[in-house]
Amino acid sequence: MKKEVKKVVLAYSGGLDTSIILKWLQDEYGCEVVTFTADIGQGEEVEPARAKALKLGIKPENIFVDDLKEEFVRDYVYPMFRANAIYEGEYLLGTSIARPLIAKRRVEIAKITGADGVSHGATGKEMIRFALRWATWVKMQHSPSLHRGGSGT
Repeated sequence: MKKEVKKVVLAYSGGLDTSIILKWLQDEYGCEVVTFTADIGQGEEVEPARAKALKLGIKPENIFVDDLKEEFVRDYVYPMFRANAIYEGEYLLGTSIARPLIAKRRVEIAKITGADGVSHGATGKEMIRFALRWATWVKMQHSPSLHRGGSGT
């Protein structure tokens, strides 16, 4: 039996893909949408996302624009440099390294808002990164040893 989805947290950039998904969630599922836009240093792109979410009918209290720059650099970028994480020996992992942090915060917002679902506008490899983070969180919720960071033995 499928559970009815009443509230969804959407990783929202304000771009075409996530705006279409926002309306699709509202129209097809009839659910309340909470948008989350992560500021990881992209600058002026985050406030237009807030404005667009408002225009698409999202309540102000359901719009999260979080400054994650410090955590991103400290917990993701510095370790990436230390590991010399260069894709195909040519360029640093930029956008993709932020996905686990965005997924982590999206799950935290789902807990805060009482959402019973999460969504994103990612495609291809990015979609897999989001799905893996969500699967890890679900598993942690059902395993006390994982939730505490234990080995499970």
